[in-house]
Amino acid sequence: MDPENFRRDLEAWLAANADELTPPYVGAGSMDEQMEHYSRVKRALFDSGFGRYGWPESVGGLGGSPLLRAIVGEEINLRGLADPSPWTMIEVLAPAVIDFAQPEVAARLVPPFIRGDEMWCQGFSEPDAGSDLASISCRAAKIGGGWVVSGQKIWTSFIQYSQRCVLLVRTGEPGSAHQGITALLVDVDSPGISYSPIETMHGRLDFAEVHFDEVFVPSDRLIGEENGGWQVAMDILPYERSTTFWHRGALLHRRFSDLVAHLSDSGDLSDISAKTLGEVFLSLIAFRSRSRDTQYRLASGQQLGVETSIDKILITSAEQQLFEAARDLLPGVVEFDGGPEAAMWRTDYLYSKAAPIYGGTAEIQRNIVARRLLDLGPES
Repeated sequence: MDPENFRRDLEAWLAANADELTPPYVGAGSMDEQMEHYSRVKRALFDSGFGRYGWPESVGGLGGSPLLRAIVGEEINLRGLADPSPWTMIEVLAPAVIDFAQPEVAARLVPPFIRGDEMWCQGFSEPDAGSDLASISCRAAKIGGGWVVSGQKIWTSFIQYSQRCVLLVRTGEPGSAHQGITALLVDVDSPGISYSPIETMHGRLDFAEVHFDEVFVPSDRLIGEENGGWQVAMDILPYERSTTFWHRGALLHRRFSDLVAHLSDSGDLSDISAKTLGEVFLSLIAFRSRSRDTQYRLASGQQLGVETSIDKILITSAEQQLFEAARDLLPGVVEFDGGPEAAMWRTDYLYSKAAPIYGGTAEIQRNIVARRLLDLGPES
């Protein structure tokens, strides 16, 4: 399907179904409210057909370019119809499971995920292995019929809402680094899994510390090859910086428009504020231009790689500039209570402080660009 015709049809459908798709809460809402509404929006999109384009028919999709998925997420975020964070899990995890899991497993488990009937989470980071995934120590011992997993993960998003977890475990000998890592698709309700939510500084329970105490995982839940999990992880990480960043970029453009409208309505568009807004806009456009290229490379079947670190650097800069500008140009709105609008600006501002950390720290991304793209010397 032609992307422009698809977008026009989608826009018309969104307008006709605005009452059903608009969040029923004021402001950001609670996490429970956000997740419930997210599922409602995903089901409506899937059942209308729009949410099935861009996914292969083998998992309930209608085929077509991944650009169609990017367009859906963009239009949803431009209208503020659902939080983009849960969308991240689908765009990051579903393609890897489709590509690497047993076809019958993917055909059975992926459709409820992309429809919004299920939520999945990602078990990568550990207390001593964040950006350095090769240092993970959560282990899986092979037994008859599967594996037994023991260990710990941290910063796992949405596990309290999830039915499955894409988990990286160590199956090789100590010291084997990335050559001894395996990826598994684990049922979150399996005996032996426990978790403790972690409250962030913006007052949400987005993350959790997860413990695995001799958790059995059937052999058919292997993703990729045994000891081949590093390849799966390297396939997942660029997806995290492609379609999902495009979605988040749409949210940032909407919040930028909100900021401009607020200043215009209040008569506060001074030369100083106009200069600040211009700098923010340039950062947003720089990211959008780069991310657009990434979307088209993905759509053409090119393999995404370390060059997506540039996308991460640019969106981090744009997000932080935007919400720093909001704090400076809307005095007191971030710092003090003042109703749902102020609460949203405060939440966005505080969340932006994590932008240089989540999805790979800013320092690591710049090191990747310097060493692996610009060939400025060996990595230390």
